[in-house]
Amino acid sequence: MSKKILNVGMLGCGFMGRTHSNAYCQVNHFFNTPYQPVLKACYGREEDQEALKKFQEMWGYESVETDWKTLINRKDIDIVDVVSPNFLHKEMVLEAAKAGKKIICEKPLAMSYAEAEEMVKAVEKAGVPNMVSFNYRRVPAISLIKQIVDEGRIGRPFHYRAVYLQDYTISQKVPSGGAALWRLSAKIAGSGVTGDLLAHSIDTAEWINGPIAKVSAYTEVFIKERRNSDTGEMEKITIDDACMFLAVFQNGSMGTFESSRYARGRKNYSTLEINGELGAAFFNLEEPEYIEFFRYADPKTGQKIEDHLTGWQKILVTNGEHPYMKNYWVPGTTIGYEHTFINGLADFLFSLDGGAKFSPDVKQAARTQKVCDAVIQSAKEQRWIELS
Repeated sequence: MSKKILNVGMLGCGFMGRTHSNAYCQVNHFFNTPYQPVLKACYGREEDQEALKKFQEMWGYESVETDWKTLINRKDIDIVDVVSPNFLHKEMVLEAAKAGKKIICEKPLAMSYAEAEEMVKAVEKAGVPNMVSFNYRRVPAISLIKQIVDEGRIGRPFHYRAVYLQDYTISQKVPSGGAALWRLSAKIAGSGVTGDLLAHSIDTAEWINGPIAKVSAYTEVFIKERRNSDTGEMEKITIDDACMFLAVFQNGSMGTFESSRYARGRKNYSTLEINGELGAAFFNLEEPEYIEFFRYADPKTGQKIEDHLTGWQKILVTNGEHPYMKNYWVPGTTIGYEHTFINGLADFLFSLDGGAKFSPDVKQAARTQKVCDAVIQSAKEQRWIELS
């Protein structure tokens, strides 16, 4: 089958640029999609020319641009992939929609829900295919938990809890700003762990357990001032270093969420657990090939299983019948972080040619932004915030 050419314009050449570029290079090695991505052009700032050139050479982009509007409006670009710092997402997505380009945008979608709403209107008016890269939905084990819940094996949910912990900003000496640590600057990132880490947890929670109805949050900034790596000056830090919030879901279940970049010893520790009337499931991103499943009763009859068979079972999610795994290796062998982006890109490319509608798109990502904004508002005003 001859494939349709899809010329890629990458807006950013940092860490997320690498993950997305790798996905374009690898997707048709594992999935027989209708499209052949071609790495046509990548963008970086004038002052980042050395890094941009290295990025181009490493991934094989045909050309570079130092003006992102020029890249978007090139006639030989079919899809615009936004992996820039958060404060640029809105302008870039609006320009791409205006130009009629297909759009991929990294999370969080925007700096605020107001920005996200504007982006949704523009993208929907343009009618362009789009996706937002909440890649953890594409971890096979998390997709399996979604399947288990949809099959009724959890039954009525009572509790959902999520934790996302890292420890890389504990030191007072860690600067803010620059190519590596712009996430510590409110002007560039919008928020701290809420938009960076908890956005993932929120997206996954609502995907698995349905919409959140209200939240009550508390945030903390542990180090109030840091040296800016661009200016050398000390600046006030206002983004949230840590956040914890309570949630009530529309289905009546209760949720707890916690995130911090000050959890000594935790590098990318992200867990979720859902407890229901008929069963429970647990996942830990640092052991991404497993889920733990507690089977209490048969979902079809509601009848309790035999006492001697109750208990948590650890399932190795590598079989061909597990989500995405038929495209990879033999049972018992695992895939990694980079494959979550490959899986997501494959789903998106199939959706362009009559396959299942891709999720999450900008509208669904705006919903996640709305919850993030409610969390920040709740922490600021020290009260419950209800979501429509």
